[in-house]
Amino acid sequence: MEMLSIYDKEFKKYGRIVKGYDLRELLEALAATPLPENGTAYVASEPSFEDLPIKEQISKNLFGGMPVELGWCNGHNTKLNCFEYHRDSEINLGTEDFILLLAKRSQIKKGFIDSSKTVAFRIPAGVMVEVYATTLHFAPCHTDPEKGFHVLVALPEGTNTEKPEITELNREDKMLWARNKWLLAHKDSKQAAKGAWVGITGENIDIANDI
Repeated sequence: MEMLSIYDKEFKKYGRIVKGYDLRELLEALAATPLPENGTAYVASEPSFEDLPIKEQISKNLFGGMPVELGWCNGHNTKLNCFEYHRDSEINLGTEDFILLLAKRSQIKKGFIDSSKTVAFRIPAGVMVEVYATTLHFAPCHTDPEKGFHVLVALPEGTNTEKPEITELNREDKMLWARNKWLLAHKDSKQAAKGAWVGITGENIDIANDI
């Protein structure tokens, strides 16, 4: 798979580069979070991030005053496995270069999307990006298996926490996996084995040989 840059014009369909923030303290705190030896780990709300002044800036400036949570996703990964989306943008920032596997929500047809729609973008260390609400995404991928990745995940408060109890009214309701998190899984993923909506057809993309 071709690795595109966030500086390529193609990225404008999926997100944007966020400028103007002093990220030094946040990057230091992010680097101090645990790195699993295998797989990935996710924490929705990290106190060491949320005690920093930048949380208020992100809340007021990037989310228009909405309450936010600053968490992280760290680890090692090269596979697609799933796509997720939220009703809002997600903010990402890495202490190392990392790769996002993305597609467009508009490419979902009747609850399914073929993995061939996936596009890979490399995000340089220390660069903050906004991933639009219309963009499908999931866990980051590493660029160096020795380093793995430490990636900030900033979202509206409560996102990715306990799934609300709902009465399913349509197909999208079957995809609701957590609060403000709709998930499409590949049949070979752990999430599919746990009952997630199997909505990704084609191969479960693995970029291990492309990085």
